[in-house]
Amino acid sequence: MAAIVVLAAVGYSVLALNRFRTWRSATYDLVIFDQAVRSYAQGHLPVAIVKGVHNGFGPDFSVLGDHVSPLLVLLAPLYLVYDDPRTLLVAQAVLLAGAVVPLWRFTRRELGVTAAYGVAAAYALSWPVAGAVGFDFHEVAFAPLLFAVLFDQLSAYRHGGGRRRYVALACAALLLVKEDMGLALAGVGVCLLLPHRGRSRERGDVLLGLGCLLGGPAYTVLATQVIIPMFGGRSDYYWSYDHFGPTVPAVLWHVLSQPGDALYTFFNPATKTSTMLMLLAVAGLTPLVSPYLAVTLPLIAERMLSESPGWWGTGAHYNAFVVVPLLCAGVDGAARIARHRRMRRFGAVWTAVVVIVAVVALPGSAFGELSRPSYWRWSDDMRAMEHAAGQVPDGALVETASSLGPHLSGRAQVLLWDRTPRWAPWVVADIARPQFPFCGLDDQRARVDLLQGSGYRAVFRERDFVVLHNPDAVPRLTAPPAPPCGGS
Repeated sequence: MAAIVVLAAVGYSVLALNRFRTWRSATYDLVIFDQAVRSYAQGHLPVAIVKGVHNGFGPDFSVLGDHVSPLLVLLAPLYLVYDDPRTLLVAQAVLLAGAVVPLWRFTRRELGVTAAYGVAAAYALSWPVAGAVGFDFHEVAFAPLLFAVLFDQLSAYRHGGGRRRYVALACAALLLVKEDMGLALAGVGVCLLLPHRGRSRERGDVLLGLGCLLGGPAYTVLATQVIIPMFGGRSDYYWSYDHFGPTVPAVLWHVLSQPGDALYTFFNPATKTSTMLMLLAVAGLTPLVSPYLAVTLPLIAERMLSESPGWWGTGAHYNAFVVVPLLCAGVDGAARIARHRRMRRFGAVWTAVVVIVAVVALPGSAFGELSRPSYWRWSDDMRAMEHAAGQVPDGALVETASSLGPHLSGRAQVLLWDRTPRWAPWVVADIARPQFPFCGLDDQRARVDLLQGSGYRAVFRERDFVVLHNPDAVPRLTAPPAPPCGGS
């Protein structure tokens, strides 16, 4: 088990650090978290000027007004040792690898030692984890570990070797990852309220189950409607369910009164169905016979019922939130099937399947990049980015194209070069490669022309990376964001 943890942590670190080394990391979202954790380390609220300015919240915006993820403060001491975005990449690698330990313990208890090693390996190689590692850093780093701890404590308690209060503490810790973890706790509550083989349900189980079932969603409502606005955010900023209604009660009524419409939305377009099948494949399909699936369903429904296509697919970090609950549900489902007299070898077959699925998916995941020579090579574009970033002095306020931001964030005040002029003294532009959030190369070139016509001087140009400087520029950091491309 220790070897799996170490190899996973090293492999994740190598992948993430090489992405950084080869200028594949992005300002959104690595710089956001870098600025927030650095702010924590300096004894302040987690202010991310890049997030506040780009999204129209102002330069003093705390990321607690974006997502309620106070666990990020635990990373602040690391910045006292090494103040750099790469600290977050390594920390995430260690946290993701650390989930192997409680996941192994849970599986050993439920399905045996051999299965424990197989599930640990399947998790470590899984494409949802690869998606998180390959998408820089996010608060998801804490989710697999804390979900694995929760299921390990729940299993230990149900088998008579643990205590209920440890289950409650694990639930409470999970709420600190992100505001929507309260939805997952509702599923934990359902599991606690259901009878368990070989153990009678006690009054404390019912109270904890009801507490999770009711308190989890209540916390999510409190976080989105009170805590986020209290820190300068908007309660509806990530609302993406207008098809069902403008509020949570309206959505619930729509789902209850028109279940066919909700079911159709849940599975369409086909991208959603494909993602869910791939997630079930990670756990060998057996979550379908486990009550632990209830922990995952609210988080999946949150994404699949939304109108945001970016939440539906297999890319980015979103699936790493659910990979451990799904694997634990898969273990539980496999154990239930294996208890039938004619299915006693099912556990071994299931373990082989989940390992094979993980291995087969490797080439198409971010982990597959490690075997491609092009992934390790430096290009002329990368050298030009290094030269361009070197033109910006330490401590400067700079608007920068997305791929350069992470390399400047440790020594400068980074803003995202976006569709609203911020008039920072320094601007690092790219007029040859499409940059988020511009609408196209013509848009990017027009911005450079605007700046040069407004007193900025090009002090560097290489492979169409342009560094502009105007020592007399007056920053305007409260201008509202530009409308979406194609918007009015």
